[in-house]
Amino acid sequence: MKRKFFPRIMGIAGLGLLCAAGTAVNAQEFKDHIKKEFTVQKAVSTVLAIYNLEGSIDVQGYPGDKVVLEIDEVIHASTQEQLETGKKEFRLGFDQKDDSIIVYTAEPYDTRPGQGRWNDRHIDYRCQLEFTVKVPYDMNLDIRTVNKGRLAITDVGGMLKAHNVNGGITIRNAKGTTEARTINGPVTINYLRVPPDTSSYYTLNGTVEITYPDDLSADVQFKTMNGSLFTDYENIETLPVAVVKNVEKDAGHGTLYRLDIARRIKFGKGGRVLKFETMNGDIYIKKQS
Repeated sequence: MKRKFFPRIMGIAGLGLLCAAGTAVNAQEFKDHIKKEFTVQKAVSTVLAIYNLEGSIDVQGYPGDKVVLEIDEVIHASTQEQLETGKKEFRLGFDQKDDSIIVYTAEPYDTRPGQGRWNDRHIDYRCQLEFTVKVPYDMNLDIRTVNKGRLAITDVGGMLKAHNVNGGITIRNAKGTTEARTINGPVTINYLRVPPDTSSYYTLNGTVEITYPDDLSADVQFKTMNGSLFTDYENIETLPVAVVKNVEKDAGHGTLYRLDIARRIKFGKGGRVLKFETMNGDIYIKKQS
């Protein structure tokens, strides 16, 4: 691959936790397989949100009108008593509205963002949830996991939000606006068409490798502390650095303004904004071969 080099810049950072129901395997482990289906009236305006804590999420687009969820649950405990407590307490939540389907752990804690029920008490068991999901091609996604899992999305053309903490993110044949963030792991995405609006890609520790069609036109902003940016696109132009002002609240100092500096490059004719950031890792912006 023909490579162009751009010097190093800057970086940033964040989370963790633990669930089950079905057939006892032994005194310290309990397994179940759950299958749920939801009919979707209008996939292009509906979001599927999955908020997991431990385990992988694999989403595949298909030419249907249902969201099909298959969930493998395994609850682990040190003693039979702890295992029985987990079997009694654990509950998944499934909420469907006109514009959304939300899947989350409802008990003994709530995994939905902003619920604030993480530290009510000590929990002596843990549960791993492995999701295999089929969605209509045009579905919008908001999928998140934290520990011992990867996020994989294939053939989904809607807006994509994928958040991980201790694992990678892989997206294949994307078309929509994307927000991909992880802390420890790579971000790898290939697009069938350039995303229509501002998209962002972030990892603290890992590489970011994004492949676009060869007619890419965008203004790219990038920051990396211990890494570099490489590309095989030739029609590029260096732009002045961008200074972004972020408002932050501080109890002791009131309102503060944090200034972030990002390098900028115009690909093709420019236009939509694509944001890249790593702390420890390289950034690759590649043409489809």
